[in-house]
Amino acid sequence: MRDTKTKGIWVWGTPVELDINGVKTSVFYLDTEGFESIGKSNVYDDRIFALATVLSSVLIYNLPETIREADISRLSFAVELAEEFYGRVKGQDVAFEPAKLLWLIQRDFLQGKSVQEMVNEALQHVPNNDGDRNIDQVNQIRDSLAIMGDNSTAFSLPQPHLLRTKLCDMKDGELDLVYVKKRDQLKELVASIIRPKIVQGRTLNGKEFVAFLEQILEALNKGEIPSTGSLVEVFNKGILERCLKLYSEMMAKLPLPLSEKSLQNVHENSKGEAMKSFDEQHFGRHHAKRSVMQLDEEIEKVYKNFVMANEYQSAKLCEALYSRCEDRMDQLQVLRLPSMAKFNAGFLQCNQNFEQECVGPSKANYELRMMKMGNSTWFGGSNFGGILAVLW
Repeated sequence: MRDTKTKGIWVWGTPVELDINGVKTSVFYLDTEGFESIGKSNVYDDRIFALATVLSSVLIYNLPETIREADISRLSFAVELAEEFYGRVKGQDVAFEPAKLLWLIQRDFLQGKSVQEMVNEALQHVPNNDGDRNIDQVNQIRDSLAIMGDNSTAFSLPQPHLLRTKLCDMKDGELDLVYVKKRDQLKELVASIIRPKIVQGRTLNGKEFVAFLEQILEALNKGEIPSTGSLVEVFNKGILERCLKLYSEMMAKLPLPLSEKSLQNVHENSKGEAMKSFDEQHFGRHHAKRSVMQLDEEIEKVYKNFVMANEYQSAKLCEALYSRCEDRMDQLQVLRLPSMAKFNAGFLQCNQNFEQECVGPSKANYELRMMKMGNSTWFGGSNFGGILAVLW
């Protein structure tokens, strides 16, 4: 019928169980609303197409009779996704795989070129002798579609019956036999190229697929127009969290307090390891820069907490050492007159212990306090001025 019947995305509720490489796999079929439905904006079309592209392991691009320029342009979102992810995962089994692209062309005639020839010709460069920017953009999409070349195929369906207005009322037995045969071949083709959905190196089970769907919907609803960048953020979110955890765990092993320089060195080494881990795992070649910046910001926040903790532990340790020396000096005061040597040795030992054990950013401040305490102890009584003069 000419009126739009499918609204949004319809999901066939009962999964079809297939055996894929010896593994029992549940397959869901999605039917999406067509492009340019009456009363719907391009933004709506983009969201529907983006969701279908990301969720599916096979994307069936259904076209009537031939391929138009607008049909190729609409693939730009799928193309950008392929560019982002395919560069990293090509040749690997442990990452996000772009959807396989099936060009399904429904034709009223079977003469002339094959559908594969039609697709190949449609993806050839458009001549651009005048350097037209719009044609350049069109050709860039064609170049990018080559990335999906290994993942695409073409198939044609003839007209089901000459009386197309009666199709809704017809049973299979009334349809054109050639159409029924080709339709069965199409089902076999789709079943042969379906693969389990793999995200971040894992085959998704039912619950994980639902969680994945929720994440994608959240990303698409962030702004007015879905972007590859927003979806890349979804994929990178888990990786970013793991890398931040790696940094935190490395830093947590530190026996605080430390000198500021030592803390800074460990921070830089830990940050380097976290960034290296992110670089090895992240998705996207263009939009991942934003995730890198976010990881850097999150690491700096955690580092500030370690700096504050180091300052606190340093002040706590140095204060305890200072108080111990202060108590020791009070005890040694009574020994100054009868045994100046013991007094000197005691103060020297206390000072050495403080110098060795007090570490971190508070050390300079407490060293100054130790110096003042020493001066006060030495010159606290005028009766010993002569003796101290000789000692000094």
